[in-house]
Amino acid sequence: MRFAGKTVIVTGGAKGIGKACVQRFAREGARVVIADIDEEAGEAVAESIRAAGGEALFRECDVTRRLDVRNTVQAAVDAYGRLDFLINNAGIVHAADFLELNEEDFDRVLSVNLKGAFLMGQAAARQMVAQVEAGEAPGAIVNMSSVNAVLAIANQVPYTVSKGGLNQLTRVMALALAPYGIRVNAIGPGSIMTEMLAAVATDETARRKVLSRTPLGRIGDPEEIAAIAAFLCSEDASYVTGQCIYADGGRLPLNYTVEPKM
Repeated sequence: MRFAGKTVIVTGGAKGIGKACVQRFAREGARVVIADIDEEAGEAVAESIRAAGGEALFRECDVTRRLDVRNTVQAAVDAYGRLDFLINNAGIVHAADFLELNEEDFDRVLSVNLKGAFLMGQAAARQMVAQVEAGEAPGAIVNMSSVNAVLAIANQVPYTVSKGGLNQLTRVMALALAPYGIRVNAIGPGSIMTEMLAAVATDETARRKVLSRTPLGRIGDPEEIAAIAAFLCSEDASYVTGQCIYADGGRLPLNYTVEPKM
Protein backbone atom coordinates (compact mmCIF):
# COMPACT_ATOMS: atom_id res chain seq x y z
CA MET A 1 0.00 0.00 0.00
CA ARG A 2 2.82 2.40 -0.87
CA PHE A 3 0.36 4.84 -2.49
CA ALA A 4 -2.04 5.06 0.44
CA GLY A 5 -3.37 8.62 0.72
CA LYS A 6 -2.15 9.47 -2.79
CA THR A 7 -4.32 10.50 -5.75
CA VAL A 8 -3.69 9.56 -9.38
CA ILE A 9 -5.39 10.55 -12.63
CA VAL A 10 -5.18 8.00 -15.44
CA THR A 11 -6.24 9.25 -18.86
CA GLY A 12 -7.60 6.59 -21.17
CA GLY A 13 -8.15 4.60 -18.00
CA ALA A 14 -11.23 2.69 -19.14
CA LYS A 15 -9.43 0.04 -21.18
CA GLY A 16 -6.11 -1.58 -22.00
CA ILE A 17 -2.93 -0.27 -20.42
CA GLY A 18 -4.83 2.58 -18.76
CA LYS A 19 -7.22 0.17 -17.06
CA ALA A 20 -4.28 -1.94 -15.89
CA CYS A 21 -2.69 1.21 -14.41
CA VAL A 22 -5.93 2.07 -12.62
CA GLN A 23 -6.10 -1.40 -11.11
CA ARG A 24 -2.42 -1.44 -10.11
CA PHE A 25 -2.50 1.93 -8.37
CA ALA A 26 -5.77 1.08 -6.63
CA ARG A 27 -4.30 -2.18 -5.32
CA GLU A 28 -1.43 -0.17 -3.86
CA GLY A 29 -3.83 2.14 -2.01
CA ALA A 30 -4.15 5.11 -4.36
CA ARG A 31 -7.38 7.01 -4.91
CA VAL A 32 -7.94 6.82 -8.66
CA VAL A 33 -9.58 9.22 -11.11
CA ILE A 34 -10.38 7.52 -14.41
CA ALA A 35 -10.43 10.08 -17.23
CA ASP A 36 -11.85 8.76 -20.49
CA ILE A 37 -14.41 9.47 -23.21
CA ASP A 38 -15.99 6.01 -22.77
CA GLU A 39 -18.41 6.62 -19.93
CA GLU A 40 -19.81 3.09 -19.74
CA ALA A 41 -16.44 1.36 -19.61
CA GLY A 42 -14.97 3.99 -17.29
CA GLU A 43 -17.81 3.80 -14.80
CA ALA A 44 -17.53 0.01 -14.82
CA VAL A 45 -13.84 0.17 -13.94
CA ALA A 46 -14.52 2.70 -11.16
CA GLU A 47 -17.29 0.52 -9.74
CA SER A 48 -15.03 -2.54 -9.74
CA ILE A 49 -12.42 -0.60 -7.75
CA ARG A 50 -15.02 0.56 -5.23
CA ALA A 51 -16.45 -2.95 -4.94
CA ALA A 52 -12.98 -4.18 -3.99
CA GLY A 53 -12.78 -1.57 -1.22
CA GLY A 54 -10.83 1.09 -3.06
CA GLU A 55 -11.59 4.70 -3.92
CA ALA A 56 -12.25 5.64 -7.52
CA LEU A 57 -14.30 7.98 -9.62
CA PHE A 58 -14.89 8.32 -13.34
CA ARG A 59 -14.63 11.63 -15.11
CA GLU A 60 -15.64 11.99 -18.75
CA CYS A 61 -12.76 13.85 -20.34
CA ASP A 62 -11.66 14.68 -23.86
CA VAL A 63 -7.97 15.45 -23.37
CA THR A 64 -7.96 17.72 -26.43
CA ARG A 65 -10.33 20.13 -24.67
CA ARG A 66 -8.69 22.44 -22.16
CA LEU A 67 -11.88 22.89 -20.12
CA ASP A 68 -12.36 19.11 -19.81
CA VAL A 69 -8.77 18.77 -18.67
CA ARG A 70 -9.02 21.56 -16.12
CA ASN A 71 -12.29 20.20 -14.76
CA THR A 72 -10.82 16.71 -14.43
CA VAL A 73 -7.92 17.97 -12.34
CA GLN A 74 -10.30 20.03 -10.23
CA ALA A 75 -12.59 17.03 -9.75
CA ALA A 76 -9.66 15.01 -8.41
CA VAL A 77 -8.74 17.77 -5.96
CA ASP A 78 -12.36 18.34 -4.92
CA ALA A 79 -12.87 14.63 -4.27
CA TYR A 80 -9.56 13.71 -2.66
CA GLY A 81 -7.91 16.99 -1.64
CA ARG A 82 -4.76 16.64 -3.74
CA LEU A 83 -3.15 15.28 -6.89
CA ASP A 84 0.03 13.25 -6.66
CA PHE A 85 0.40 11.36 -9.93
CA LEU A 86 -0.69 11.63 -13.55
CA ILE A 87 -0.55 8.79 -16.06
CA ASN A 88 -0.89 10.37 -19.51
CA ASN A 89 -2.13 7.29 -21.32
CA ALA A 90 -4.92 8.43 -23.69
CA GLY A 91 -4.02 7.73 -27.29
CA ILE A 92 -5.41 6.81 -30.70
CA VAL A 93 -4.09 5.50 -34.02
CA HIS A 94 -4.98 6.02 -37.66
CA ALA A 95 -3.56 3.87 -40.44
CA ALA A 96 -2.99 5.44 -43.84
CA ASP A 97 -0.20 5.56 -46.39
CA PHE A 98 1.89 8.73 -46.22
CA LEU A 99 0.81 9.80 -49.70
CA GLU A 100 -2.88 9.29 -48.89
CA LEU A 101 -3.08 10.57 -45.29
CA ASN A 102 -5.67 13.28 -44.73
CA GLU A 103 -4.70 16.43 -42.88
CA GLU A 104 -7.71 16.05 -40.58
CA ASP A 105 -6.60 12.58 -39.47
CA PHE A 106 -3.04 13.77 -38.88
CA ASP A 107 -4.34 16.62 -36.72
CA ARG A 108 -6.76 14.36 -34.83
CA VAL A 109 -4.11 11.87 -33.75
CA LEU A 110 -1.60 14.54 -32.74
CA SER A 111 -4.32 16.41 -30.88
CA VAL A 112 -5.07 13.41 -28.65
CA ASN A 113 -1.63 11.84 -28.33
CA LEU A 114 0.57 14.93 -28.04
CA LYS A 115 -1.51 18.03 -27.40
CA GLY A 116 -3.66 16.08 -24.92
CA ALA A 117 -0.57 15.02 -22.98
CA PHE A 118 0.61 18.64 -22.92
CA LEU A 119 -2.73 20.01 -21.71
CA MET A 120 -3.20 17.38 -19.05
CA GLY A 121 0.44 17.51 -18.00
CA GLN A 122 0.35 21.29 -17.65
CA ALA A 123 -2.87 21.31 -15.64
CA ALA A 124 -1.68 18.52 -13.35
CA ALA A 125 1.74 20.13 -12.91
CA ARG A 126 0.21 23.45 -11.91
CA GLN A 127 -1.69 21.67 -9.14
CA MET A 128 1.40 19.76 -8.05
CA VAL A 129 3.51 22.94 -7.98
CA ALA A 130 0.90 24.66 -5.81
CA GLN A 131 1.06 21.72 -3.41
CA VAL A 132 4.87 21.87 -3.29
CA GLU A 133 4.74 25.59 -2.57
CA ALA A 134 2.33 24.80 0.27
CA GLY A 135 4.93 22.49 1.77
CA GLU A 136 3.63 19.16 0.47
CA ALA A 137 5.56 16.38 -1.24
CA PRO A 138 6.17 16.68 -4.99
CA GLY A 139 4.32 14.46 -7.42
CA ALA A 140 5.23 12.51 -10.55
CA ILE A 141 4.00 12.29 -14.14
CA VAL A 142 4.29 9.35 -16.53
CA ASN A 143 3.69 9.78 -20.27
CA MET A 144 2.77 6.69 -22.30
CA SER A 145 5.08 6.68 -25.31
CA SER A 146 5.93 3.74 -27.60
CA VAL A 147 8.81 1.97 -29.29
CA ASN A 148 7.45 3.78 -32.34
CA ALA A 149 8.83 7.00 -30.92
CA VAL A 150 12.15 5.58 -32.17
CA LEU A 151 11.08 3.15 -34.87
CA ALA A 152 8.80 4.05 -37.76
CA ILE A 153 5.81 2.44 -39.46
CA ALA A 154 5.06 3.73 -42.95
CA ASN A 155 1.27 3.61 -42.58
CA GLN A 156 1.17 5.02 -39.03
CA VAL A 157 2.47 8.50 -39.75
CA PRO A 158 0.67 10.60 -37.10
CA TYR A 159 1.04 7.96 -34.40
CA THR A 160 4.80 7.64 -34.78
CA VAL A 161 5.22 11.40 -35.05
CA SER A 162 3.12 11.97 -31.94
CA LYS A 163 5.11 9.47 -29.88
CA GLY A 164 8.41 10.98 -30.97
CA GLY A 165 7.08 14.36 -29.89
CA LEU A 166 5.89 12.86 -26.60
CA ASN A 167 9.40 11.72 -25.76
CA GLN A 168 10.68 15.26 -26.27
CA LEU A 169 7.75 16.68 -24.29
CA THR A 170 8.74 14.33 -21.46
CA ARG A 171 12.27 15.74 -21.42
CA VAL A 172 11.08 19.34 -21.52
CA MET A 173 8.57 18.77 -18.71
CA ALA A 174 11.21 16.99 -16.62
CA LEU A 175 13.59 19.94 -16.89
CA ALA A 176 10.89 22.54 -16.27
CA LEU A 177 9.52 20.78 -13.20
CA ALA A 178 12.79 19.58 -11.66
CA PRO A 179 13.15 22.73 -9.50
CA TYR A 180 9.93 21.68 -7.76
CA GLY A 181 11.04 18.09 -7.29
CA ILE A 182 8.32 16.85 -9.67
CA ARG A 183 9.59 13.97 -11.79
CA VAL A 184 8.44 13.27 -15.36
CA ASN A 185 9.20 10.06 -17.22
CA ALA A 186 7.80 8.00 -20.07
CA ILE A 187 7.19 4.35 -20.87
CA GLY A 188 7.69 2.99 -24.38
CA PRO A 189 5.70 -0.24 -24.72
CA GLY A 190 6.35 -2.67 -27.53
CA SER A 191 3.70 -5.20 -28.56
CA ILE A 192 1.18 -5.34 -25.70
CA MET A 193 -2.03 -7.37 -25.73
CA THR A 194 -4.58 -4.55 -25.93
CA GLU A 195 -7.44 -3.82 -28.31
CA MET A 196 -4.96 -2.16 -30.68
CA LEU A 197 -3.23 -5.53 -31.04
CA ALA A 198 -6.35 -7.70 -30.93
CA ALA A 199 -5.73 -9.13 -34.43
CA VAL A 200 -2.76 -11.19 -33.25
CA ALA A 201 -5.03 -13.24 -31.02
CA THR A 202 -6.85 -14.71 -34.04
CA ASP A 203 -4.57 -14.07 -37.01
CA GLU A 204 -1.69 -16.55 -37.07
CA THR A 205 0.26 -14.62 -39.70
CA ALA A 206 0.00 -11.38 -37.71
CA ARG A 207 1.04 -13.18 -34.53
CA ARG A 208 4.12 -14.70 -36.13
CA LYS A 209 5.10 -11.32 -37.56
CA VAL A 210 4.94 -9.71 -34.12
CA LEU A 211 6.84 -12.53 -32.44
CA SER A 212 9.53 -12.55 -35.14
CA ARG A 213 10.66 -9.13 -33.94
CA THR A 214 10.35 -9.93 -30.22
CA PRO A 215 13.37 -11.75 -28.75
CA LEU A 216 11.54 -12.72 -25.56
CA GLY A 217 9.12 -14.65 -27.75
CA ARG A 218 5.82 -13.43 -26.37
CA ILE A 219 3.43 -10.50 -26.39
CA GLY A 220 3.44 -8.30 -23.30
CA ASP A 221 0.59 -7.86 -20.83
CA PRO A 222 -0.89 -4.46 -19.89
CA GLU A 223 -0.12 -5.30 -16.26
CA GLU A 224 3.59 -5.33 -17.06
CA ILE A 225 3.37 -1.73 -18.25
CA ALA A 226 1.31 -0.75 -15.21
CA ALA A 227 4.06 -2.16 -12.98
CA ILE A 228 6.58 0.21 -14.59
CA ALA A 229 4.21 3.16 -14.13
CA ALA A 230 3.91 2.30 -10.45
CA PHE A 231 7.69 2.06 -10.12
CA LEU A 232 8.22 5.44 -11.79
CA CYS A 233 5.76 7.10 -9.41
CA SER A 234 7.25 5.44 -6.34
CA GLU A 235 10.14 6.47 -4.13
CA ASP A 236 12.14 3.64 -5.68
CA ALA A 237 12.49 5.94 -8.73
CA SER A 238 13.20 9.08 -6.71
CA TYR A 239 16.28 9.98 -8.79
CA VAL A 240 14.79 9.12 -12.19
CA THR A 241 13.44 11.91 -14.38
CA GLY A 242 13.41 12.78 -18.08
CA GLN A 243 13.77 9.13 -19.09
CA CYS A 244 11.81 6.69 -21.25
CA ILE A 245 11.79 3.04 -20.19
CA TYR A 246 11.19 0.75 -23.15
CA ALA A 247 9.28 -2.42 -22.30
CA ASP A 248 9.39 -4.20 -25.64
CA GLY A 249 10.61 -7.76 -25.12
CA GLY A 250 13.97 -6.83 -26.65
CA ARG A 251 12.62 -5.38 -29.89
CA LEU A 252 14.64 -2.15 -30.04
CA PRO A 253 18.11 -3.76 -29.89
CA LEU A 254 17.15 -6.31 -32.59
CA ASN A 255 18.53 -5.79 -36.12
CA TYR A 256 17.30 -9.11 -37.51
CA THR A 257 14.33 -11.42 -36.96
CA VAL A 258 13.97 -14.38 -34.61
CA GLU A 259 12.10 -17.64 -35.03
CA PRO A 260 8.74 -17.35 -33.22
CA LYS A 261 8.22 -19.82 -30.38
CA MET A 262 4.64 -20.94 -30.89
